[in-house]
Amino acid sequence: MRIATWNVNSITARLPRLLAWLESSGTDVLCLQEAKVAEAQFPVEALRELGYESAVHATGRWNGVAVLSRVGLEDVVKGLPGDPGYEGAQEPRAVSATCGPVRVWSVYVPNGREVDHPHYAYKLQWLDALKTTVAGDAAGGRPFAVLGDYNIAPADDDVYDRAAFEGATHVTPAERAALAALRETGLSDVVPRPLKYDHPYTYWDYRQLCFPKNRGMRIDLVYGNGPFSGAVKDAYVDREERKGKGASDHAPVVVDLDV
Repeated sequence: MRIATWNVNSITARLPRLLAWLESSGTDVLCLQEAKVAEAQFPVEALRELGYESAVHATGRWNGVAVLSRVGLEDVVKGLPGDPGYEGAQEPRAVSATCGPVRVWSVYVPNGREVDHPHYAYKLQWLDALKTTVAGDAAGGRPFAVLGDYNIAPADDDVYDRAAFEGATHVTPAERAALAALRETGLSDVVPRPLKYDHPYTYWDYRQLCFPKNRGMRIDLVYGNGPFSGAVKDAYVDREERKGKGASDHAPVVVDLDV
């Protein structure tokens, strides 16, 4: 079984690439982030023609998440029960579904913006709600994973230059402590192998030639429980999909399971 996560940075802008990638990659389940469309505009029919069902949680702004599956799609849950919301509203940042033998969450963790910004406090509160929500499945016997754009680099090796991020979000002790607390529910980091260079970065800014210079970050993560992680045969960053005209600034992370 092949499961992937990909921040497509607008499914409308990326649809031709997404459909071609799904056809060529043999992916069974895709957790997708930053759809940037309302649910009514999500390309359900185009995906159905390829054999994929869609569970979508989106409102048309800059968020929006989905689970695409060609192995079944059941028990869909949209949003976190304890979502703290931001500025009085809950944002579409999480959706879960059971796909064949595996249950997954697709998550788009808040960016945080700046350390002294209210969005940073919201980020930490949202991560705490995620931890509470997934704890039961994480400790269970069914293969289970939380995949998505976490907007946090777990360790200094997960950014191209730690000094370049001094004082910024994505690398702070509080954010990394929130990740550690999430792992303590029974999850572990499924670290992919890079297809090029030494580090499996998953995101490269569009600016300043960051991709050709490999100035990246590993912020798209796969956190699996014991039955999920124990079934992993391979995991890699599909760096090729970050290349060329019209690419997302994130690359897919692909995990092969023996389930």
